[in-house]
Amino acid sequence: MPIVMMSPDSPEHRSWLINLWTSEWGGDPMVSGDHRYYLRDLEARIAIDDDQPVGAVTWAVHDQEAEIVSLNALVEGRHIGTRLIRAVEEDAVKNGVTRVFLTTTNDNVRALAFYQKRGYRLTALNVGAVDRARQQKPAIPVIAANGIPIHDELILAKRLQSVNPH
Repeated sequence: MPIVMMSPDSPEHRSWLINLWTSEWGGDPMVSGDHRYYLRDLEARIAIDDDQPVGAVTWAVHDQEAEIVSLNALVEGRHIGTRLIRAVEEDAVKNGVTRVFLTTTNDNVRALAFYQKRGYRLTALNVGAVDRARQQKPAIPVIAANGIPIHDELILAKRLQSVNPH
């Protein structure tokens, strides 16, 4: 059965997304790039496989840019993360957005490789951003599971090609 992307419109899917944010991101709000994001204010897609949620992406639109706020693929090897990113990019293009960007932390070497393989490029370093975010949200760990201290944010971006209707 193919993986389906859908909006979390049902109460069950919304509840699942809230639980995911709590377990993976320490709950609402998400602090990124010196901004606070609340799940209720974001666009979202959930990846469904065999009637079970297996991943989710959330994003915010700022004028001509979309910011991916969270991305979780709960099953490896099924290209769920790639499909979720494509869902954001497709929605962005349909809505006239010309650039998608995201933030990850300095410890997240797997994410850096993942995003760069999908056309995202490093555009900025926000030194000490995680240290500042930790003041607002103490649940953010000081040291990652891989042993790397978490201090900074890396911003990656991708320019989108508009769809030519002709």
